[in-house]
Amino acid sequence: MVQTKYKKKVFVSGCYDMLHSGHVAFFEEAAGYGDLFVGIGSDKTIFELKARKTINSEQERLYMVKALKSVHDAWINSGSGLMDFLKELKELKPDIFFVNNDGHTAAKEQLCKKLGIEYIVSRRLPHGDLPSRSTTALRQVCNIPYRIDLAGGWLDQPYVSKYHPGTVITICIEPDYEFNDRSGMSTSSRRKAIELWQTDIPDGDKEKLAKTLFCYENPPGTPYISGSQDSLGIVLPGLNRYFYNNNYWPEKIESIMDEHILSWIEKRIWMIPLYPRKSDYDVLSKTYISQESACKLAKAADNCWEALKSMNAEATGNAMVDGFEAQIAMFPYMVSDDIRQQIKTYSSSVLGWKISGAGGGGYLILFSEKPIDKALQIRIRR
Repeated sequence: MVQTKYKKKVFVSGCYDMLHSGHVAFFEEAAGYGDLFVGIGSDKTIFELKARKTINSEQERLYMVKALKSVHDAWINSGSGLMDFLKELKELKPDIFFVNNDGHTAAKEQLCKKLGIEYIVSRRLPHGDLPSRSTTALRQVCNIPYRIDLAGGWLDQPYVSKYHPGTVITICIEPDYEFNDRSGMSTSSRRKAIELWQTDIPDGDKEKLAKTLFCYENPPGTPYISGSQDSLGIVLPGLNRYFYNNNYWPEKIESIMDEHILSWIEKRIWMIPLYPRKSDYDVLSKTYISQESACKLAKAADNCWEALKSMNAEATGNAMVDGFEAQIAMFPYMVSDDIRQQIKTYSSSVLGWKISGAGGGGYLILFSEKPIDKALQIRIRR
């Protein structure tokens, strides 16, 4: 790893499959701070993280990245997981670690703080008049959405709603990012939807389509039934709530497509990637489901729905927190010490919070009227 004298060393790390103008603009922005060194995820690491093979092999990706004039040197990272670059980072001892906003994690930022490395987050700016590019958009002409549940999650399971009926509230999210697998955003249901429909939700009765997806994902004999809020959440656009009463399918569905409300929500949802969950994680290994906790969860969801309809930000945030606390009371393994520390970092400056992806691997969902640094924002499907 040769360095140019008097220049700072800048490090970036990623997959860089299907190299495009967005990658080049990112590298050029990073190289503006000094000599740029690029750590590339191995084929094995990417398969483990994303459950898919790369389009281009690691050697092809390395060849293309090293050929860019903005790149001083590049290599294949020797480690595994989200921190596969750790060995190379310690050997290089860069002055700056540069990441995109959707590649930012608290773990990376804390590592840099520990090692005395400046941590800079890019906002993914395209070059000149070129369109914004992402590998996700190029890889899948797939417009099948994700979903986030804002309140009431777990009430779509009869073993919870049998204690007290209640609603689950979801928003349907456009696939602007390749959200983490097993992130609590209905990624498993989305994969089944892609098997069924390939590129997008077809025209027709949305509830019937959601029921088709639910049945396809949960054939007879399935040991663990995915809650129907997953299939409903990615098929039904906008903001929706589903009323459950000791059954897998809701008794009633209410939908909101009011542009003012949806835009208001979009501007206040912020997402921070969480640490990956541990390999032996099981959220159901210890549960304390009771009528009291199920009632609290249902009440929080009702309060959240009314707050969203009236666009009351403070009440929405409070309801999200109340619902999250009710979930933790029933499923304490939903959170780890790392997640609690993440929440503590933001809790004094935002109106509300919850997580997607029990136990990690997903996102900290924050509700705030003020911008949150290094956070992602979403678009709700209309």
